[in-house]
Amino acid sequence: MAAVVAVLVVTGASVAVQPPAAAHEATAPRYGQADLRREVDGIRALGITGVQARVTTSPGQDLVATSGVAEAGAARPVPRNGYFRMASTGKPLVATVVLQLVDEGKLALDDTVDHWLPGLVDGNGNDGRLITIRELLQHTSGIHDDDLPGYATPQEYDERRYDAYTPQQIVALAMKHHPDFPPGTGWSYSNAGYALLDMIIEKAAGRPWHQEVKDRVLQPLGMDHTYLPGSTPTLRAPHADAYQVFPSGERVDVTKVVLPDPGDYVSTSADVNRFFQGLLGGELLPRATLAEMEQTVPVNEKIQMFWPQGRYGLGLVERPLSCGGSYWSHEGGDGGYITLNGATADGSRAVTVSMSTALDDSPAHALQQEQAASSLVDHALCDAPGTRRDS
Repeated sequence: MAAVVAVLVVTGASVAVQPPAAAHEATAPRYGQADLRREVDGIRALGITGVQARVTTSPGQDLVATSGVAEAGAARPVPRNGYFRMASTGKPLVATVVLQLVDEGKLALDDTVDHWLPGLVDGNGNDGRLITIRELLQHTSGIHDDDLPGYATPQEYDERRYDAYTPQQIVALAMKHHPDFPPGTGWSYSNAGYALLDMIIEKAAGRPWHQEVKDRVLQPLGMDHTYLPGSTPTLRAPHADAYQVFPSGERVDVTKVVLPDPGDYVSTSADVNRFFQGLLGGELLPRATLAEMEQTVPVNEKIQMFWPQGRYGLGLVERPLSCGGSYWSHEGGDGGYITLNGATADGSRAVTVSMSTALDDSPAHALQQEQAASSLVDHALCDAPGTRRDS
């Protein structure tokens, strides 16, 4: 790892403020250009090939920083608004559509899975008659997480990276396991639960779930750079290539991959910030429904390591701020891209950090990567308007 860091540290970093800050000096946030540059450089120094971060306050007030390179061994800089795979950051998009359908009376949070998908969740102690839509959204259903092959070894990635799975296949894999706990009695992250939500959206709306996301979320918010690649394993340009550091220490380019729904969305830092600001700012859901979305439960001990004092709502993560209060987010990690994000409760300030390397050579390095990006999010959200420290 020391050798990797030594190579990466020699690469450059670029920072830009949009628009120039001079006209807004009196009201600009204290968290400024030098702060963001220092933190993205610190993340890169952990062994991350490339980092991009964006802090959004009001329309047209974005602070953007990049560090590292877009391709290992090359001098091409990280794009300032490059595409990356959202992975689980796509879950709040799905949850938002579900809650809109609830508002329209097309389904209810207390509806059971079996009501919409009879007989699909069955066997090995799984029972769709006992699991509600609310529990799917909140990861309290007890449904075991899917066992899709992925990144155990470089060989597994090479052999299975183009495998495609339908939501039904993902659920079928989960049904081979006993539930982690009876519905509603614990918390355990379940991608299979969100595959079920995709299917429930289609039943309730009568259209493909991703079309509902597009029409109800992406288009109203102007998220023109968020899309589903489908079976195409590459990303649109510009983007930084993605890398996985395996337990063996080998760094492998994992940019080309096909991911299952709903984690295969591709987006940009500007679009992710726009989503969280729009959602928390009341553009997508009535206040009462948003308050329902923000009803949280504690996450399990394993996830608490990554989200200290973290709590999970209906597709949203609540995490405490060091300055008091809390922020809302939903990170994502797959295909080599690790993305952390966050927004204040009123949506007035949002941050997205996208890293193009997953440090999975050891649990300690993975946690270190998480903590460094979490610190950036916390610092950017906490700093109140005032005199710039880097002025």
